[in-house]
Amino acid sequence: MPKMKSHSGAKKRYRITGNGKLKRGQKGKSHILTKKTRKRKADLRQTAYLASPKQERNLKSILHN
Repeated sequence: MPKMKSHSGAKKRYRITGNGKLKRGQKGKSHILTKKTRKRKADLRQTAYLASPKQERNLKSILHN
């Protein structure tokens, strides 16, 4: 049976922290920025973490190497 390939998109979107959590960027910061407030855009610059049900599924897709 051939090796499982890791998900290329997931590799680019997530970073694994030291504790094993998945760190991700915020969505909604690429276009239509004129109607968003300065505060909202500043909040979108912060990184976010995956919720635990998704985390397990996405960890598997990243670590299939």
